[in-house]
Amino acid sequence: MTTTPDTTGDTAGPARDHDDRAAQGAPDFAVSDHDPSTGELQLEERSSLRRVVGLSTELEDINDAEYRRLRLERVVLVGVWTEGSAQQADAAMAELAALAETAGSMVLDALIQRRDKPDAATYIGSGKVAELRSIIDATGADTVICDGELTPGQLIALEKAVNVKVIDRTALILDIFAQHATSREGKAQVSLAQMEYMLPRLRGWGQTLSRQAGGRAGSNGGVGLRGPGETKIETDRRRIRERMAKLRREIRGMKQARLTKRHRRRSTPVPSVAVAGYTNAGKSSLVNAITGAGVLVQDALFATLDPTTRRAELPDGRAVVLTDTVGFVRHLPTQLVEAFRSTLEEVVDSELLVHVVDGSHPFPLQQIDAVRSVIRDVVAEQNATAPTELLVINKIDDADPLVLAELRASFRDAVFVSAITREGIPELRERIAEHIAALDVTVLVEIPYSRGDVVARLHEEGAVLDERYSESGTVLEVRLPESIAGEVSEYRV
Repeated sequence: MTTTPDTTGDTAGPARDHDDRAAQGAPDFAVSDHDPSTGELQLEERSSLRRVVGLSTELEDINDAEYRRLRLERVVLVGVWTEGSAQQADAAMAELAALAETAGSMVLDALIQRRDKPDAATYIGSGKVAELRSIIDATGADTVICDGELTPGQLIALEKAVNVKVIDRTALILDIFAQHATSREGKAQVSLAQMEYMLPRLRGWGQTLSRQAGGRAGSNGGVGLRGPGETKIETDRRRIRERMAKLRREIRGMKQARLTKRHRRRSTPVPSVAVAGYTNAGKSSLVNAITGAGVLVQDALFATLDPTTRRAELPDGRAVVLTDTVGFVRHLPTQLVEAFRSTLEEVVDSELLVHVVDGSHPFPLQQIDAVRSVIRDVVAEQNATAPTELLVINKIDDADPLVLAELRASFRDAVFVSAITREGIPELRERIAEHIAALDVTVLVEIPYSRGDVVARLHEEGAVLDERYSESGTVLEVRLPESIAGEVSEYRV
């Protein structure tokens, strides 16, 4: 049905359009002075996939609900409960569901089996496999996601039994990383991790297993096929190894460039603070709350993969650099730990580690243990010293009071904040300033009047505790980093 627009009262058209847009809640872009931040632009680009109406080749156009049903994979989750309580098992499956939805799937059902250990053949045992097959037939699912890392044998056996695609937790996390990586180094790290995971699981079906001829041609391949007789899987593995070697060389080159930037940054007296924690704990939101920056914020797992550095000013006037790092997760794949080791080095090289915890999670203590385990491994491998940790419990506005009471009793030195309501942010800034100040030294210097530039630098890069004037110069008691203290040692009193 076609309607004819009302052309009466053309002179009032712009005003009426403005009033209509205001009544509908639409922003008036003609008068808006909002400058979108980098994070908002990244989020808009990430969510830019949309359906273009009218380009379908079908006789009748489909609606959005049907389009979403066709576009998203329909998955069934499968887990093996080997330890812990039933609530912990349910929380693990809820996390797997969040991972699946982040990857672009629609979760139809979830199954948990109580076992001492996963079945060596099919992960869940032959009885549960039959039950899983019936659920797949009833729901129309096309993918099964297992909450664990399957061996190549388990993957093949389970896939043959249920007759749909089967992936494990590691492949799911790698897929999310591949979707969210934006920088050249991040994409190379994800590609390397995916190839390391794929190499032992490479397989083929039917005639794709080999290029060799059979029958009367004999074992040498026959006319036109005599030679090394390399199978297709062997060719694929060789190409993957060559590609992995190339990626490792590229990542080493990128690492050197990043080390140069880090060395240049560390040569300045501005201390660095690494913001780490479990995925979706609110690290980016916390960085935005402290610095006022526009770092990408999204309610999704692994929204941040590339480290983002922002500058902030503390209450005492000192400046610090905050680095928003990639989030950790339970059973983080070893391939990702290896590939993102260069990113994790930002945590080790910082003066202070702000460990952000999701206070709204039902089991935050498990998340704390998972993050600390990964950090310990990275510190041990580099033979480095772990930075001082400041535990920050985020999302207290959405947390269970009983869980918060348990956290307050377990971690008395932690800071409890909400990045959304800004509750506790001033206290957090004060605590960061205290930790940074503890790394400084206090010196008493007398600067000649002719070196006003040194006095200005001490005011800018240190905290002046006392200032007075003598016959020969300005006497300052100042707290400042050791690097600057060494530079002004000639003026010490």
